Amino acid sequence: MDYIAALTPSVVMAIAFIALIVTIVKTQGGPNKSKEDAAVDAAFARAEASRRESAADGGPAA
Repeated sequence: MDYIAALTPSVVMAIAFIALIVTIVKTQGGPNKSKEDAAVDAAFARAEASRRESAADGGPAA
């Protein structure tokens, strides 16, 4: 019976990991995808504008 006690934590962690992966895959896309994509695009645009402004001011370019 010691082998059951030794395997139980590993089995529980494997089941939890599989459930996490399934949840992540299921929540990809859907109705909020366009909102999330727009937020990421806006953040990239702000970073790019900041970088260009810094380069135009003679600051160090990244």
